[in-house]
Amino acid sequence: MKKILIVDDDPELRQLLATYLARHGFDALQLPDTRKLDEYLERYQPHLLVLDLMMPGEDGLAACRRLRARGEKRPVIMLTARDEPIDRVLGLEMGADDYVGKPFDPRELVARIEAVLRRGATPPAAPEPGGGVFCFGDWRFDRGARRLSRDGSESPLTSGEFALLNALVANAQRPMRRERLLELTRGDDSESFDRAIDVQIHRLRRLIEEDPAHPRYLQTVWGVGYVFVPDSAATPATAGGGAAHDAALTAPPRA
Repeated sequence: MKKILIVDDDPELRQLLATYLARHGFDALQLPDTRKLDEYLERYQPHLLVLDLMMPGEDGLAACRRLRARGEKRPVIMLTARDEPIDRVLGLEMGADDYVGKPFDPRELVARIEAVLRRGATPPAAPEPGGGVFCFGDWRFDRGARRLSRDGSESPLTSGEFALLNALVANAQRPMRRERLLELTRGDDSESFDRAIDVQIHRLRRLIEEDPAHPRYLQTVWGVGYVFVPDSAATPATAGGGAAHDAALTAPPRA
């Protein structure tokens, strides 16, 4: 049975979700806050975390950011009562794999858990072992082992970040539309929005680019989407920088 750790300060909601998940074949663990989160992760090894955004003490965003900073790769689904676009963006920026806005139907959460677990087990853009190693700058991207490293030091990637970088590297020099990148990295099994790709690009640029505001590798193609430019290639005339685009992350989403 897949273990799901629910961290939420609402006892009734926690019990409701635990009961519903058990009916669908999951082993549900419960915590009212994050004080024992690290202990539970070590002791029970859950396959996925469901984190409430608003909790006393360390909230879900802070907890997710802390876990990702130390290299924790387990999938995280964020629960938020503030189902605004900026909250979704913040959750994704902190490393969450998906979000669910309150109130929600428990069936939706189960569907998203199953979708995220499928992506984590076999990300849509992940190759089979032996997918090869791609080097750019000081970076070594092992596509078969799903590792990104520099000077022997590994930089952890979420499943979504790996799938996106892998899709772009596999289509180097080819401008990719956001819609196509969503298909390659998230599949058709969950509701997605194109700004999720913008957020992941923003995170990857901060990780691999010397100057994220003027990206060398992950370039914006205005009116299209993004393109990965390898070291041996000239900068495409249609590609743009990242400063204006990153500033647009706080703008209202397109209709």
